[in-house]
Amino acid sequence: MFISGGWNDYEVLDTGGGAKLERWGAVTLERPDPQAIWPPARPDQWRSADAAYIRSDAGGGHWEFRRAIPDRWEMRYGALRFYVRPTGFKHTGLFPEQAANWDWMSELIRAASRPISVLNLFAYTGGATLACAAAGATVTHVDAAKGMTQWARANYALSGLPNMNARWIVDDALAFVEREIRRGRSYDAILMDPPSYGRGPGGEVWKIERDVYRLVEACAKLMSGEPLFFLINSYTTGLAPSVLSNVLSRALSGIPGIAHAQELALPVSSGGVLPCGSSGRWTAKGAAE
Repeated sequence: MFISGGWNDYEVLDTGGGAKLERWGAVTLERPDPQAIWPPARPDQWRSADAAYIRSDAGGGHWEFRRAIPDRWEMRYGALRFYVRPTGFKHTGLFPEQAANWDWMSELIRAASRPISVLNLFAYTGGATLACAAAGATVTHVDAAKGMTQWARANYALSGLPNMNARWIVDDALAFVEREIRRGRSYDAILMDPPSYGRGPGGEVWKIERDVYRLVEACAKLMSGEPLFFLINSYTTGLAPSVLSNVLSRALSGIPGIAHAQELALPVSSGGVLPCGSSGRWTAKGAAE
């Protein structure tokens, strides 16, 4: 299990009843989490929530604000800085469980002791982009949503990272990868955080069960002669960690390396851990673990 326990600004206070109670800096939020099927350990603590996301029976939901909170505020993880805010889809623009992967990638990049180029697909608001760039890599950040890319650039500037270490692309992931293959480009490391379902800027339909292997197989053609790592994240229910390790092992079978996968999780202050999807990690033979 990959556990992200290095946060100071973020904390899962309690879980249960299909929800999680979280501290985001000075703001406490209650958000749905269907995997938290047990009762809360500290039910009285939930009254402290500044806002709660309320699901609608018809689908979707809305925020119920119990106290005034900022339109957006800053979060820190080590030297990295992020803007967060409650969005209409219950998210805040940051997935704290990914810090375990940020640390893993950063260690590999620093240990390589050479220039490392990274391709970040479905890159969202740029947590992994920031972590890799801060470790010294150059990062190509690709996301189909212009608004998310703008948010990522704001996070990048907030963290004071060098402009020359990042390239920002608004595009469909597979279309971009296919063009990069034709251009003859290569990358030392590739990561992706594909959604279960989505649409590209040109209306392209993405379904993870149908499309993820084809994308990873295409990405294998972009790996440089000195590859470092490949990472796949998944929040899709029903895709076990072993699915991700199998995808990586088969799609990258022509490159010497080792694939393994685990659940991602966050520690819960009231006890236990909260499962948060899975990550499949492939490391090139000879790369530091």
